[in-house]
Amino acid sequence: MAEINNTALDKRHPRTLCKKRSTSVDLAPMVDLGFILLTFFVFTAAIAQPMAMKMAMPNDKNDDIHDELCESCVMTVLLGKDGDIWYYEGKGKYTTEKMTDYSAQGIRKLIQKKKKAVYALKQEDRFVLIIKPSGQANFKNLVDIVDECSISLVKRYYIDEMNTVDKNWLSEVIVPAR
Repeated sequence: MAEINNTALDKRHPRTLCKKRSTSVDLAPMVDLGFILLTFFVFTAAIAQPMAMKMAMPNDKNDDIHDELCESCVMTVLLGKDGDIWYYEGKGKYTTEKMTDYSAQGIRKLIQKKKKAVYALKQEDRFVLIIKPSGQANFKNLVDIVDECSISLVKRYYIDEMNTVDKNWLSEVIVPAR
């Protein structure tokens, strides 16, 4: 650990009665103790686990259940390329092309506005959001829209595939706009 060296004498004054001694401290045990403590804290620390959002998946085994949606309660979102979101309200009604983005003033404001309108109409939360990602949308777009559903407290949202009518409508809307 620590040692005192007795061999060092003052060379300038050989007759001096006072001897100068050098000391040295061995730090190897201190380094070992540091690594032991570091290892202990690393192994005993609680590692944060990634949390997954719970999704309710439909039961496709029973064909007898048919849940009819009211047309005024539904908003359909089509995820396009480059972060574009095209949406329409109602079931399959392509009245006017409407586009928004993922900002708080974009899709979040639209979802909250539609939720309030449905609640005012039906006096209960019956709002349904249908999400249809196109082949040009990336996974980040899908995660962002599901996050917006979580932020806006949307109870019912469905992720569906785009049918041919949606694909044709989206291609007609995007080509003239760009």
